[in-house]
Amino acid sequence: MTNKILSIFAALVLITNSCTKVPVTGRRQLSTYPETDMIKLSSVEYVKFLAANPPLPATDERVKMVRTIGDSIRMAVEQYFKEKKKTSWLAGYKWEFNVVDSKTVNAWCMPGGKVVVYTGLLPVTLNKNALAVVMGHEIAHAIARHGNERMSQAMIAQMGAKALSVGLSGTSSATQNLFLQSYGIGSNLGLLKYSRKHESEADKIGLVFMAMAGYNPQEAIAFWQRMSKLGGGGGLEMLSTHPSDETRVKDLQKFMPTALKYYKKK
Repeated sequence: MTNKILSIFAALVLITNSCTKVPVTGRRQLSTYPETDMIKLSSVEYVKFLAANPPLPATDERVKMVRTIGDSIRMAVEQYFKEKKKTSWLAGYKWEFNVVDSKTVNAWCMPGGKVVVYTGLLPVTLNKNALAVVMGHEIAHAIARHGNERMSQAMIAQMGAKALSVGLSGTSSATQNLFLQSYGIGSNLGLLKYSRKHESEADKIGLVFMAMAGYNPQEAIAFWQRMSKLGGGGGLEMLSTHPSDETRVKDLQKFMPTALKYYKKK
């Protein structure tokens, strides 16, 4: 075989061996990067982000609310993986929940459970259940390792088969650069642009986690309807890559019976 053919063959083998199953949905995904490296990169960039965007103090009522909801969802996530006998999926997680003062209507979660909620989101959520919808959705992105999948796809697309061996060599400069690009680090947002497939999947996984945490998943319908009425302006970054309003509501309604099976009223 030529070197080119060998390279392609090795890449195909590596891709095949790098497939994992997404929790809850069971979808097979490509995750070439060790999750431990993703978490290390996230921890470093999270600290940098908070240094540039000082979080509100723990005494702030908004912070208390976010952390209460966050801890409830965290415990639900841990319970889910304990029941599935897959606690290793959360290895390296050190959860943090912070609130940043910004008019941007958004929230995000990096690998390892590093969460930020912008104050601009709170006037739209209106209540704890709706805030749990958003936080559950963002945490679902991290749990489903969507960032790892997007970076894996981007690495292959940008650099080809040879990039796989480079990308897997620990936290290489190539991996770090792609991480920074993918998550928009350096901008005032610091979030990854997920695909619509990932957004829809995070909707479903998030509903399960929030329901297990004791928050009513049915609130998701009303919340996303409120978001759609606000339109694409006013810093609505959360709507940039999400499914259309009609599609999202239909998908949520279709999945709701499943989510309600996990609902544990507080």
